[in-house]
Amino acid sequence: MEPLDHFRDDDFSPFRFFTAEQWSRFRADTPLTLTEEEVRRLRSLNDPVDLDEIRRIYLSLSRLLSAHVESSQLLFHQRKSFLNIDQAWKTPFIIGIAGSVAVGKSTTARILAELLKRWPSSPKVDLVTTDGFLYPNEVLRREDLMDRKGFPESYDVGAVLRFLSDIKAGRPNVHAPSYSHLTYDVLPGEFTVVDRPDILIFEGINVLQVRDLPEDGKIVPFVSDFFDFAIYIDAEEADIHHWYVERFMRLRETAFRDPESFFHRYAAIQPDAARAVAESLWENINLKNLHDNILPTRPRADLILRKGRDHLINRVALRKL
Repeated sequence: MEPLDHFRDDDFSPFRFFTAEQWSRFRADTPLTLTEEEVRRLRSLNDPVDLDEIRRIYLSLSRLLSAHVESSQLLFHQRKSFLNIDQAWKTPFIIGIAGSVAVGKSTTARILAELLKRWPSSPKVDLVTTDGFLYPNEVLRREDLMDRKGFPESYDVGAVLRFLSDIKAGRPNVHAPSYSHLTYDVLPGEFTVVDRPDILIFEGINVLQVRDLPEDGKIVPFVSDFFDFAIYIDAEEADIHHWYVERFMRLRETAFRDPESFFHRYAAIQPDAARAVAESLWENINLKNLHDNILPTRPRADLILRKGRDHLINRVALRKL
């Protein structure tokens, strides 16, 4: 994997680069509104994020996003005046979060959602993941795509675009399909209702993915066309590999023991055999997806959070305006 340091912080780079310590200074007087217990509840398995990490990284990020949201709302009012239209609701501000499996996207999304909710303006913040927009396992099996689950072709992209379009259009009570990480499948007839949020966080491995452009010049929307701000969680390939395998082994001792778990069959096998399964899943599915689909979208982000081997963020790249 091409390291973030490959992009030099000079006049030709579209990004400005900061160490975690430099980035932490931008928090200014942003208050810490989370407790240690809340952080423990929000973080994913094997993710060591704590209050120190919140102070170092997330408070500055919260302040930055606050500035972007305020600017977006100001532009909304200016455009409404320019067009001379009467529109009571504000267009929701959508934040996309992308990155590999096991890199910590879910933790980042949940922590950001909680911090944003606690701004003085008390905005309405919703969080939706792309998992529910995967085709059901029945469809993936029929199309011989189970080994491509998580790849762009395994998602109902039309449903994703319709969902985000409805959100941006300000439609009330938009339905996002639900997904079970226990059964590893979409839950039939179950939905999360998103009702005109001020901010929507949309998290998934391939949300910055692009598609082939048509030759006739017709409009082909990308998922990221609906984003107001995009974040990519980054790390060395070897570290992501290690985190993925270790998470699999931890889940083998916990969630996989549930008879309803899709991966229940791996709970009873010997540790060496389970680790071999995890290595195979990484090598044949997740690593290919990272190389072919996820990593190439990194330069499209507005902000790149780079993690070290300890799973904590050590560098930040912010796109220049």
